[in-house]
Amino acid sequence: MNEPSSLPATVFVHPSAEVDQGAQIGSGTKIWHLAHVRSSARLGADCVIGRNVYVDANVVIGDLVKIQNNVSVYQGVTIEDEVFVGPCAVFTNDLRPRAQNPDWEITPTLIRKGASIGANATIVCGVEIGSYAMIAAGSVVTRDVAPYQLVAGNPARPKGWVNARGEVVSRDAERPPALADAEQH
Repeated sequence: MNEPSSLPATVFVHPSAEVDQGAQIGSGTKIWHLAHVRSSARLGADCVIGRNVYVDANVVIGDLVKIQNNVSVYQGVTIEDEVFVGPCAVFTNDLRPRAQNPDWEITPTLIRKGASIGANATIVCGVEIGSYAMIAAGSVVTRDVAPYQLVAGNPARPKGWVNARGEVVSRDAERPPALADAEQH
C-alpha cells in the first residue's frame, strides 16, 4: 500500500487535495484541487481526478479513468479501466436511505471498461453499466445497461447503440451484429 508520503514520483496531488494514508494511487495519476481520496481506496495508473471529487474508502478505480469535477464515488462502486465520468455525476450506494438505519448494507455498482457517464447523470446503486455503454447527460440509471448501449432520460431508457469511440451506430432496439462481434474480442 502506498502512503501519501510514498506515492509514486509520477503522481500529482494538488496541495489543496487530501489523500488519506492507506490509499493506493497508480503512477501518472493526477488528483486536482479540493479532491479527497479516502484510505483503502485504490486508483489505477494515469487517472485524472477533477476538482472537488470525493473517492470513498474501498472504492476501486481502474487505469486511464477520467472523473470530472464535483463527483462523489461512494463505497461499493467499482469503476473499470478507461471510464469517463462527467461533471456532477452521482453514484449512490443505498437503495433505501434513512438517516438512522443500523441494518444498512452497501449495494454494489459496477461500471465496466470504456463506459461513459454524462454530466449530472445519477447512477442508482445495484446496477452494472456494460463496457463502452454511453449514459446521456442528466439521465437517471435505475437498471443495468448493456455493453455499447446508449441510454437517456429519467428513468434512463435505451436510445440506440454506440461504438467504442462513442459514435451512435444504430437507433434500433437490437444490438448491431458488429458490436456483438466487437464484444467477443
